[in-house]
Amino acid sequence: QVQLVESGGGSVQAGASLRLSCTVSGTIFSLTWFRQVPGKEREGVASIYTAVDRMMYADSVKDRFTISWNEAERSAYLQMDLLKPEDTAMYYCAARTANIGIWWAPATYDYWGQGTQVTVSS
Repeated sequence: QVQLVESGGGSVQAGASLRLSCTVSGTIFSLTWFRQVPGKEREGVASIYTAVDRMMYADSVKDRFTISWNEAERSAYLQMDLLKPEDTAMYYCAARTANIGIWWAPATYDYWGQGTQVTVSS
């Protein structure tokens, strides 16, 4: 089966950067970073279709976050710049093995990483 292992979270000041990584075993069609704050719905942050390097972003992070895929490393990365307190959340990488449809729907993903906490203070 597909397995995802993520890392790179931490606690930083507003305006700083973090780089999350998600190492993938198995074959996937796409990978998406989600985030969740307690009491709120899980939110799609950024997604990539690995075969064609097509990237999608939530409006709230379009100008600040960059998702990438390194085939040789079998890893996805989320470069997060100009972090804001509202970016504070548990971040998860998720993968699916087919093009189901909309990329931001958590229920369409079968494989999930363990999560990594990102905390941004003002």
